[in-house]
Amino acid sequence: MDAAFIIKYTPLYIEALLLVLKLCFWGSLLSLAAGLFCALARYFRVPVLGRLAGAYIEFSRNTPLMIQLFFLYFGLPQVGLKLDSWTCALIGLTFLGGSYMAESFRGGLEAVGRGQIEGGLSIGLSRSQLARYVILPQALAVGAPSLGANVIFLLKETSVVSIVALPDLMFVAKDLIGMYYRTNEALLMLVGAYLIALLPVSILLRVLERRLRFAGFGR
Repeated sequence: MDAAFIIKYTPLYIEALLLVLKLCFWGSLLSLAAGLFCALARYFRVPVLGRLAGAYIEFSRNTPLMIQLFFLYFGLPQVGLKLDSWTCALIGLTFLGGSYMAESFRGGLEAVGRGQIEGGLSIGLSRSQLARYVILPQALAVGAPSLGANVIFLLKETSVVSIVALPDLMFVAKDLIGMYYRTNEALLMLVGAYLIALLPVSILLRVLERRLRFAGFGR
């Protein structure tokens, strides 16, 4: 194990790690928005939108992220639409993550008792008020563990985006191995970088989950 090699190329991993965290942040945020929209469309059985959301979820969950990225990066230019690596990675991560988030939200929504919904309607709450004040707070608390697991899943899935020439952690590791044949050092730094990224995120998500429970929403 060459310590000098590790010290010399650690800055490359730090730069790649920051890129991965940025990609995961925006991908998770957009996935949450897309997932919530799809879950509400199906839950309230919105005409057309509900069926489209269901079709999107099935398609997204049953196709690998790598195939989706290949289509975005190599397929779309064939029809005149060329996207840069970052945009392809973000769209691919959001497209995949949105379907998983939608299913997590759906589980939370279905856990809300029908009696509470009927009670809200009986006192004159509109559909939007019912969703905002009665359904969503409880659904979010119930679905928090699953939503957190999806964020971690998306963070790990960023290891695939190197196929669209985005200089993420995997890209840097493969590049160093190809140039210097330092497989052990490159992989050790790769594992360390992912641990540095994943452990704080996991701890933060657990804290948020506990706060939701202590607030009384998860009961």
